[in-house]
Amino acid sequence: MAELPEPALPALDAPYALLAAGVGGTGVVTIGALVGMAAHLDGLGVTVLDMTGLSQKGGAVMSHVRIARRQEDLHAVRIATGQADAVLGCDIVVATGSDALSKMRHGRTRVIVNTAQAITGEFVRNPHQGFALEAMQAALRDVVGGDALELLDATRLATLLLGHSIGANMFLLGFAWQRRCVPVSRAALMRAIELNAVAVADNQRAFDWGRRAAFDAEGTQRLAASRESLPEPRRLSTSLDEIIARRGAFLVAYQDERYAQRYAALVGRVREAESRAAPGSTRLAEAVARNAFRVLANKDEYEVARLYADGSFAQALQASFEGDVRVRLHLAIPGTSPPDPITRLPAKRSYGPWMLHALRWLARLKPLRGTPFDVFGYATERRLERARAAEYLQTVDALIAELDAERLPLACEIASLPDKVRGFGPVRQRHAEASRAQQEALMADWARRRDRAAAGGRVTMPA
Repeated sequence: MAELPEPALPALDAPYALLAAGVGGTGVVTIGALVGMAAHLDGLGVTVLDMTGLSQKGGAVMSHVRIARRQEDLHAVRIATGQADAVLGCDIVVATGSDALSKMRHGRTRVIVNTAQAITGEFVRNPHQGFALEAMQAALRDVVGGDALELLDATRLATLLLGHSIGANMFLLGFAWQRRCVPVSRAALMRAIELNAVAVADNQRAFDWGRRAAFDAEGTQRLAASRESLPEPRRLSTSLDEIIARRGAFLVAYQDERYAQRYAALVGRVREAESRAAPGSTRLAEAVARNAFRVLANKDEYEVARLYADGSFAQALQASFEGDVRVRLHLAIPGTSPPDPITRLPAKRSYGPWMLHALRWLARLKPLRGTPFDVFGYATERRLERARAAEYLQTVDALIAELDAERLPLACEIASLPDKVRGFGPVRQRHAEASRAQQEALMADWARRRDRAAAGGRVTMPA
């Protein structure tokens, strides 16, 4: 890596306050410790205060670092309200929390934030909750102004440039240092990393890559993009036609060509009806394209076997591990899994590599799916899945038969309900029951709006 020009360090005419905010267990405390040691090596006065709250791992963590020319110039260790000169947002959720925002001030604070989306506890409790990235970015701009805010996906860049995401916070520190937000010398920081004696080479590389990202953002992004290889199933579709084509191809592999044609015909009917009701709109067609696929491609025993047998699982293992790999599968096979003594749900059992061979044979039996010879199809869960799929297809046909522009948003909401049915077995059944109750309420609303419109009343849809 070519040597980069070193920027002038921030002046220390007054004590300098640096706040690192992130999630416990990711190295936020280490960042504070390294900057503190580097300040000491530079002969500066320094205090470091780590606020870890009730949870050191997975909870919000903030490291208050205050640096001055002399130790006696520092009279407090905690950064006061509106007194942060720089904030390193290692996690944007923590950086936009009330504690971190209170340390920032327009005209004084510069903020550098990692925009990577980290899963919080709330996502576990509510898997449908969105990640309000734009709202969080707006909150930071409101406090410090757009000129004082820099946003970058340090986790993605570190992963692509270093081979792992562990160096994301060190990458962010290097970026901030190159932006003149850290008033210690590079030599002192490199020495502090050596003294820390943990992944020295990796941390120093991460720091230097962060510097390069600050110095040459376009070139660094271009290099990172050239190393990015996104698996095809994880690539997002960019048009309705692509949504239909990709899911249709999947359904051919899932069952057969006729099954995929049934799906394509349904989406085609919806597309035509929506075009008549609201020319130019594809909202409902996209909702049906995604959710009809969900109800038609239930992950039953044959599909689980096919996914293990089609070679992608073996390729993923080879890409993730080196040397000999011994695989054990944890499965709850219908009729063989006793209930867990605590949850009373079917307990998974561990099976050796031989189970992969059995799954390859099972995958070949997928033509039996839905026929009288489908031994798995008689299970209560499979019968319910078939009934839900048939009901969804009937519901969609009923919606498009009465579709108009005013009720289009309600139709989209009803058509998207299968997305809320997650998990497997009893967990899936619980979500399905909740979804059914919501569907009944929405369909009742649909009927009321239809009747009011037929009676001459005008129904106003919410924005």
